[in-house]
Amino acid sequence: MRPAGALSLAGALSLAGVLVGDSRAQPAGTPLSLDLGHTVPPGGDALSHGRGPDCWEVRKRNSSEWCRFVRSNPDCRLDGGFLDYLEGVFCVFPPRLLPLAVTLYALWLLYLFIILGVTAEKFFCPNLSAISTNLKLSHNVAVFSLMFPLHGVTFLAFGNGAPDVFSAVVAFSDPRTAGLAIGAIFGAGVFVTTVVAGGIALVKPFTAASRPFLRDVIFYMVAVFLTFMILYFGRITLGEALGYLGLYVFYVFTVVLCTWIHRRQRGDGLAPPAPWEPEMLTDAEEQESLGTNSGDYGEEYQPLLPSRETSLRILTAALSPLDYRKWRRKPWYWRLFKVFKVPVELVLLLTVPVVDPDKDDLNWKRPLNCLHVLTSPLLCVLTLKSGAYGLYQIQGIFPVWGLVTLVGSVLAIITFITTSNEEPPKYHCVFAFLGFLASAMWINAAATELVNILRTLGIIFQLSNTVLGLTLLAWGNSIGDTFSDLTMARQGYPRMAFSACFGGIIFNILVGVGLGCLLQMTSSQLVVKLEPDSLLVWILAGALGLSLVFSFVSVPAQCFQLGKAYGVCLILYYLAFLCVALLTEFRVIHLSAI
Repeated sequence: MRPAGALSLAGALSLAGVLVGDSRAQPAGTPLSLDLGHTVPPGGDALSHGRGPDCWEVRKRNSSEWCRFVRSNPDCRLDGGFLDYLEGVFCVFPPRLLPLAVTLYALWLLYLFIILGVTAEKFFCPNLSAISTNLKLSHNVAVFSLMFPLHGVTFLAFGNGAPDVFSAVVAFSDPRTAGLAIGAIFGAGVFVTTVVAGGIALVKPFTAASRPFLRDVIFYMVAVFLTFMILYFGRITLGEALGYLGLYVFYVFTVVLCTWIHRRQRGDGLAPPAPWEPEMLTDAEEQESLGTNSGDYGEEYQPLLPSRETSLRILTAALSPLDYRKWRRKPWYWRLFKVFKVPVELVLLLTVPVVDPDKDDLNWKRPLNCLHVLTSPLLCVLTLKSGAYGLYQIQGIFPVWGLVTLVGSVLAIITFITTSNEEPPKYHCVFAFLGFLASAMWINAAATELVNILRTLGIIFQLSNTVLGLTLLAWGNSIGDTFSDLTMARQGYPRMAFSACFGGIIFNILVGVGLGCLLQMTSSQLVVKLEPDSLLVWILAGALGLSLVFSFVSVPAQCFQLGKAYGVCLILYYLAFLCVALLTEFRVIHLSAI
């Protein structure tokens, strides 16, 4: 259920395709209820709570009944997505091949994380950068994700944050998977602020940037406290959901204002950083060290042919996801990972245009961009609502995808006739918006499959959504942060990496919870009920708050001089938290009945 008013508040992300799967119908005026704990409440079954048989109970039945139970139970229907994972594992595979099915699902889960990472890094963020350049916006304002507080925003931050937010919005769209969202947002927060921050201190001891650190930790603690209170009262209202988004806007304003004041005090030039300031990279250093902006994308796919080429050669070179010179220089494990990424990159190159403002030709590839005029809109209608809109037949005769194909083909031919290979057209900036929308739809589709497969694994292994969120989903979405931050630390920028640990994830919790709950509200349902009926939810919230308090107290106590002892303490803290969380999940630790 997506009212127009809620969509307008969601902004660019909702327009880019976070509309996935309607929540199950609720009576008018009844708050939408999101179960954040176990699928089946401890100490009872679904029937005793006024519902039909819960899908979680399928493993309690005889294996010969699995398929019939899954097909006849409404709770086993996955909202959204292109594949029915529950029917696949319980109907397609015989019971004796259940381990094989789980292995295949696990491999597909890993590949979905690769799809999310590649799409966000090489397509979503470069197009967002191009949009901000065309609109003449500061990157601080354009992205709303301040990973490097005083240096401004890098699109790596939004690239890492986009999968988290899309996954949270998709999970919140179904009451049965809302626990995944809370588990992933809080779990990623604990992981990044302990394991990643501790790893940075272990790799390269450093002096933390005091003012940005204190500012980010305070904002993050406020966000965690607000979420804790919402879970305590068991509901979130329209004002509170808007308050989440408003708090993030205020955070952005605070960072931009502090940056402006600081630059006014030191002048417009790049002065040497003060002791409390994170190191600042030049554009060339940032491109070389991070390797995640549009320049990296352009370098990898830069054609090796002369400037004047035929359209066929331009198309062939633009669709090649391999730079053979780079391939020869890289180690074997890079090549192996590249082999897995090539199919994803090839499909993305066919469907998502990329505009690069740093290139003279703005990455204009005439034959490929003309093809994008057809493939990008077709992708959007076929992925929105898992193809429901694209397959809809107008007047019961002509499908929507056919109409989009027809119009797209005409526009592609017109574009090809009226442009040249050498010079991009004046309206080339439109391709940045088209690429932003298409890449967001890819992220949205991958996030939907991710949530569905995690719910399936939870049913197979009898695990709650919360523990799946704080482990698999949180770890997968934090891979980008981990590698980028540790790489920056090894290359001599530990203060910047440390600032990213606390600044970047503020976006995830404020926008993830705020936008995720906001999109579930309608004009008749302005309250979303949250039901944390599992002790694990409270342990997760408490662990994140305690880790932030520990850093907030211990870092200033060390005069912001962070070494290996601090890193070891954070990593041990995470291991202890993980042990407690798993023991709680398997009911070794539980609350005694009163």
